[in-house]
Amino acid sequence: MSGKQQEISTPPAQQQKQDSHGSEREMTPKPIVISDTYKAAGKLAGMTAIITGGDSGIGRSVAVHYAREGADVAIVYLKQHEDAEETKRGVEAEGRSCLLLSGDLGEETFAQESVKRTLDKFGRIDIVVNNAAEQHPQQSLTDITAEQLERTFRTNIFAMFYLTKAALPHLTEGASIINTTSVNAYRGNAGLLDYSSTKGAIVSFTRSLSMNLAEQKIRVNGVAPGPIWTPLIPSTYPADEVAEFGGNQPLGRVGQPSDLGPAYVYLASADSSYVSGQILHVNGGEVIGS
Repeated sequence: MSGKQQEISTPPAQQQKQDSHGSEREMTPKPIVISDTYKAAGKLAGMTAIITGGDSGIGRSVAVHYAREGADVAIVYLKQHEDAEETKRGVEAEGRSCLLLSGDLGEETFAQESVKRTLDKFGRIDIVVNNAAEQHPQQSLTDITAEQLERTFRTNIFAMFYLTKAALPHLTEGASIINTTSVNAYRGNAGLLDYSSTKGAIVSFTRSLSMNLAEQKIRVNGVAPGPIWTPLIPSTYPADEVAEFGGNQPLGRVGQPSDLGPAYVYLASADSSYVSGQILHVNGGEVIGS
């Protein structure tokens, strides 16, 4: 579950079966979940977080970081049960409880069920992390079918509306909502037209919701990752592109999920009590305009 970021520069050439989500257990090398150097300080003690896309990648790292900081965690995922069980083991190794919730957040009824089951088990929700996403590279706009367009938007942005809407009546002053957007929302991506569009929508959703909830003292922020070594990469890109992934960033290496976890801790904790409507850019040194 742990390791030092220096262990990986760029991944070797590899490719999984083409899939919109991928499997972390099939990746070589395995992503780094939490760094050996990360020291917890009880920043989230007694809290409960619900994290979408928590079975692997960034979501898994957030779950383990939150557990180390003292939070119980519910993770929502689609179908990668073995990956989800590994995340649960990582959370429990930190001495916290983990609830696994499998289903399609593109359906509002499942989002409502996820919130209900989280409340039934933990009695509260303090942090909502909207992180689930899928991508389908296409070279031309004409290659994007209506079905793909709707699927991408349902997973990447509709699900955020559904889950946040369901959780909102149960959030109180000091609660935090954190949305995962992307560097592609700011610089664009010629081969990810629909995905990049959803990530732009997430930026606007984050900013608008932060204003909407300011009087309730509920903070809303986002994180915009750059190239991060997660299951999405070998499952959606050709092997030759995987082998070069992240190598062109200013810091010279692919990002690890462990690079993201501390940013989500900061945004969930009292350390960021005067921060709302903001996007943290964790992208290996690329300068991005707001």
